[in-house]
Amino acid sequence: MVFVLDQHKKPLMPCTEKRARLLLKRHRAVVHKMAPFTIRLKDRRAEDSVFQPLRLKLDPGSKTTGSALLLEGALGAKAIFFGEIVHKVGIKAKLDARRTVRRGRRQRQTRYRPAQFQNRRRPEGWLPPSLTARVNQTVHVVAKMCRLAPITALSVEHVAFDTQKMQDPEISGVEYQQGTLLGYEVREYLLEKWHRACAYCGQTQVPLEVEHIVPKNRRGSSRISNLAMACHECNATKDNRTAEEFGYPDIQAQARKPLQDAAFMNARRTKKQRTACGLPKEHYFDALCVGKSTPDQFASLVPMVQVWTAKGRGTRQMCRTNAYGFPVAHRSRKKMHFGFQTGDLVKAVVLRGKYAGTWVGRILVRASGRLDIAAHGQRMAQGISYKYCRVLQRQDGWQYEAKMTSA
Repeated sequence: MVFVLDQHKKPLMPCTEKRARLLLKRHRAVVHKMAPFTIRLKDRRAEDSVFQPLRLKLDPGSKTTGSALLLEGALGAKAIFFGEIVHKVGIKAKLDARRTVRRGRRQRQTRYRPAQFQNRRRPEGWLPPSLTARVNQTVHVVAKMCRLAPITALSVEHVAFDTQKMQDPEISGVEYQQGTLLGYEVREYLLEKWHRACAYCGQTQVPLEVEHIVPKNRRGSSRISNLAMACHECNATKDNRTAEEFGYPDIQAQARKPLQDAAFMNARRTKKQRTACGLPKEHYFDALCVGKSTPDQFASLVPMVQVWTAKGRGTRQMCRTNAYGFPVAHRSRKKMHFGFQTGDLVKAVVLRGKYAGTWVGRILVRASGRLDIAAHGQRMAQGISYKYCRVLQRQDGWQYEAKMTSA
């Protein structure tokens, strides 16, 4: 799928790659942006165009947020875009490192000043920085999609709603506790925590049962920290023994560790619709099955997934420190060298040498004018002269890649 803009840069209905090639070949369109690939028509206005309903669906996650663009046409629902938003990692670690450096500097230079950290107050609605970053990155992608496509509806998985209270405000007691998803979310949590395999023998292609590490007849509770997944053979062989008596003392310690990524999401309510549609477990397929707008079947699916990774726009830390927090070097105040800066998408045509050939990817700049070209998380060419490079697109804090779907 290719995004399309009109002559005033307003979004039009997306088109196929074949149609985009024909429009470019006939000089009716120009390339507006390389990543995500977008063309701009020379002879079309949004006011004179016909639009179909487009629904953007999101499935928020702790590390990756899935997205899907659904075309709700007369011939059925078509998935025309799959995406994965890979959130920036290491935010808490960087904040801890910054706090350590500042504390060390205050201790060395301003020991006589009283501590000021007690004067700070968290504002109302405060969120942890890592969670705030995820929210901001998701909102940024939604705004970008709205600038590239005429989106008319938005569906987001929000599991904080009490659906039983919404359906029956008078429900209470045992009826409220034993709702329609009784045991479903617990089992899904355990499957994710134990990697969908037996905790004792490690088998995966067998039916799994919820098993008590300390048996109930020996005062074992039904808390998450006392539950594991086991195949029928291991569950029957273990009988009323504890995991330690059964020969697996490490199972109890592992069971007490929380599943942080799964705890970020209270439930996975889209699994039922995804399973009914016969789709595998992926973030973008989860997003496709979010909400009541999910049809019983889809007319078509796209074969590619756009992976957008949040990279940021660099760092403001000017002083490099050693392992003990002492300053050892200072960065240059200049971010751009020879017309390039880290994160730019470039095309390099190297005529001779070890890296002779054509390279396309993101660059890492040096003050010497020697650039490294990276793609798919690996450095493909190192030490390329800036004279061989041509900028395709300036960096915007994101890395754009594509991969095949697993359907």
